[in-house]
Amino acid sequence: MRRQYPVSVACEVLQVSASGYFSWRRRRQSDRPGPAGSYSDEALLAHMRAIHAEVKGEYGWPRMHKELLARGIRIGKERVRRLMQQHGLRARTKRKFVVTTDSRHSLPVAPDLVQRRFIPEAPNQLWSGDITYIATDEGWVYLAAVIDLFSRQVVGWSMQPHMHASLVKEALAMAWWRRRPAAGLIFHSDRGSQYCSHEFQDALKSWGMRSSMSRKGNCWDNAPTESFWGRLKTASLYGRKFATRREAMDAVLDWMAFYNHRRLHSSLGYLSPMQYEQRWHAAQRKKAA
Repeated sequence: MRRQYPVSVACEVLQVSASGYFSWRRRRQSDRPGPAGSYSDEALLAHMRAIHAEVKGEYGWPRMHKELLARGIRIGKERVRRLMQQHGLRARTKRKFVVTTDSRHSLPVAPDLVQRRFIPEAPNQLWSGDITYIATDEGWVYLAAVIDLFSRQVVGWSMQPHMHASLVKEALAMAWWRRRPAAGLIFHSDRGSQYCSHEFQDALKSWGMRSSMSRKGNCWDNAPTESFWGRLKTASLYGRKFATRREAMDAVLDWMAFYNHRRLHSSLGYLSPMQYEQRWHAAQRKKAA
């Protein structure tokens, strides 16, 4: 009809206002994926606030921009940055947290086989592990995690009310049963007594893994795991009070599921750990075909 009659004439015949027609048209377009120009600021903010809630306030404007693009909403970086700034959508800032490491022991210490080279060429070549703790009204709950440094995916974990060697062994056992890596994998950790223990070292040997340990008191030698703790506590734990250990454990498990499946990593080309690994496996199958 617009090709035959001007909009103003059609509106007059139908006894509706031209401004009302254009408002209706803008509202309709804002509900459909498409170029950013077809979205009002209000519609974009609704999407951004929903994402902000889904990702537990973790994303700043670069990750928010990538998430919108992934959902089919084409929008410029500057517009995302401006809207987030104007409406107080900010990423939760990282804070410093204490990590428990007891290196005052006489147990044997493994050499540092990694030397801060945290970028393996394939999955199941280099894992890292560490322990942290979470306060609850029932007492501490200790978390041990195992991370595959290829994709930054959490492949094993254990949560217990103690810090015995069995805590880290259980996390390693979960990772091994889930991934079944070939012999020769390097497991990198700090010099904590749990990782130096005969129980843990025997487990590594039985599964064909090589032990690697960072230098004493140098957090940069295990930087990816330290970064993971920072993200976990900032996004999921800081400012929350847990009545029970179970409540804290549920919060951790919920965030780790989000982290593995959904959280976009700038170092992975703004893919989640699982997406990154799935793409790698698909590329390998394509090469072999």
